[in-house]
Amino acid sequence: MHIQEWLETVPAVSVYLLVGVVIGLESLGIPLPGEIVLVSAAILAATQDHIDPFVLGACASGGAIIGDSIGYIIGRKGGQPLLTWAGRKFPKHFGPDHVAMAEAKFDKWGMWAVFFGRFVALLRIFAGPLAGVLKMPYWKFLIANVLGGIVWAGGTTALIYSVGIVAEPWLKRFSWLGLVAALLFGVGSFIVMKRRAQKAAAEREAEAPVPATVD
Repeated sequence: MHIQEWLETVPAVSVYLLVGVVIGLESLGIPLPGEIVLVSAAILAATQDHIDPFVLGACASGGAIIGDSIGYIIGRKGGQPLLTWAGRKFPKHFGPDHVAMAEAKFDKWGMWAVFFGRFVALLRIFAGPLAGVLKMPYWKFLIANVLGGIVWAGGTTALIYSVGIVAEPWLKRFSWLGLVAALLFGVGSFIVMKRRAQKAAAEREAEAPVPATVD
């Protein structure tokens, strides 16, 4: 079966649920490719008439908001020991360098770190739990969470869907290339954030005072 014919058989409700659940779990603090899934689904909506982009955007927004809220509660209850535990379990995502970079963003931007963090691959995982650990007032978190979830999920869906409509004839012939492009986009954004975390760690080491030696 051609990939285009197979995609036409995928139930729309399955796509909506997949997007909502993956983005929700990522926002909760579990390292999952939420952006890749959303971009891929938006491309799919542009080439498949049975997938409604408005419903897709709503499911993605709902998953982002609910996941972040649960992550906030978990972070609030678990506190700093939670980050320590996550660092041992997922050192590539919750290592000291990543946590330090996220905390620096929160110290600088406050509640808007939650909003802008929605647009950054690494900070999406941290935003909810870290806001809870740092005991950010819930009303501040909620405002930034709702606005960030709607703007990021709805905006990404609208942008990719619009581009997909323009490129629909090409995507229908080479639909698998569209999915590969979405994958490369998500992986690229993650690599950029990882390099920034490593750079921040190197700068902290350079600025750290050298312990005095005893003769």
